[in-house]
Amino acid sequence: MTTPQPGPDTTTQHVPASPPRRRGGRRWVDVLAAALLSAVLASVGTYAAVQGLDDEDPAATSAPSAAPQDTGDDGAAEGTPVSLSKDQDWAAVADAVTPGVVSIDVVGRQGQGSGSGVVWDTDGHVVTNAHVVGTAEQVQVVLSDGRRYPASVVGQDPSSDLAVLALENAPADLEPVAVGDDGALAVGDPVMAIGNPLGLSGTVTTGIVSALDRPVTTRATGTTPGGDPVATEVVTNAIQTSAAINPGNSGGALVNAAGELVGINSSIAALPAAGTSQAGSIGIGFAIPAAKVQVITDQLITDGTAEHAFLGVGLRDGAAETDGAALTGAEVRQVEPGSPAAEAGIQDGDLVVAIDGEQVRSAIALVGQVRERASGEQVELEVVRDGEQVQVTVTLATRPDGG
Repeated sequence: MTTPQPGPDTTTQHVPASPPRRRGGRRWVDVLAAALLSAVLASVGTYAAVQGLDDEDPAATSAPSAAPQDTGDDGAAEGTPVSLSKDQDWAAVADAVTPGVVSIDVVGRQGQGSGSGVVWDTDGHVVTNAHVVGTAEQVQVVLSDGRRYPASVVGQDPSSDLAVLALENAPADLEPVAVGDDGALAVGDPVMAIGNPLGLSGTVTTGIVSALDRPVTTRATGTTPGGDPVATEVVTNAIQTSAAINPGNSGGALVNAAGELVGINSSIAALPAAGTSQAGSIGIGFAIPAAKVQVITDQLITDGTAEHAFLGVGLRDGAAETDGAALTGAEVRQVEPGSPAAEAGIQDGDLVVAIDGEQVRSAIALVGQVRERASGEQVELEVVRDGEQVQVTVTLATRPDGG
């Protein structure tokens, strides 16, 4: 299987949240190996690196939680469809959501670091990035009012770069952030990011949704269910935002104008600079969509592990002509016997150009689309085969290796 290589002017690396303070450092894909695309956004030429906002010196703090919040039977805040107005009162949104965003301090064999997190429910569960907690031996969560609690890792899923923590002796007055509908977002909608960049807790930044379904790859380090360290390539069908996101914002909240969680901030694009190892905001940040966060978080809370959707093909970027027009997409190079793709009749040489009506322009775009869906979900693929466009219905299965 051929794998695209990064462009000559790009690099892909994990963003070191502030450098740790030392105490004294394939195979079948759900549709494709995540390592396929290391610099998908490099097509603009100036793009240098997609980097995870590692747990660094910056402490993570407040993030928004919707003002009047209703909680369901499970204690989680319930969101409503996004509602936008011309005169948005961001001060009110920040005031309402901040109690639902926390700072996370970690200590491990390589030193100390910090990141951000979002209060998920009144039972004391906090959602953050897997790369924030990674292989941490000690974790403490600091609420927006300064109260500090030890926490344990309920489960982490490096494949999606998500993790769930549980506060010990969780207080009764936790204020979860209401989960909104990221599917209601449109390019140009206003959003707010809250977190603890560079140790500046409670930092609030605003911007717009710059793009949706942006395929982004990063690398997250976490542990397996057995406790062994594992480094995983992460492919996210991300929300791109112009709201300033910096190291330390990892795991913090991206909210809409109604104060509802639409994403978990996780990575940024950064220009490479000689002699520097720290990345900062250049106005291109990425968040894991709330719908995917919900699917993974629910599984981690229930089972401590997460399942992932599986298509069962090897891919590369490709192009085909139909009706006199050239189309780009994800070209199928191999189909695994017995996989969902094989059962649906996908063939070698097929060019996937859309999934559920959403355009697919590259192999990595299809990877991101599949990864944001749940096992057992039925999808409609638009495929160019022998110059003709055909529709193929596929029921995604669980990835065999459970990763």
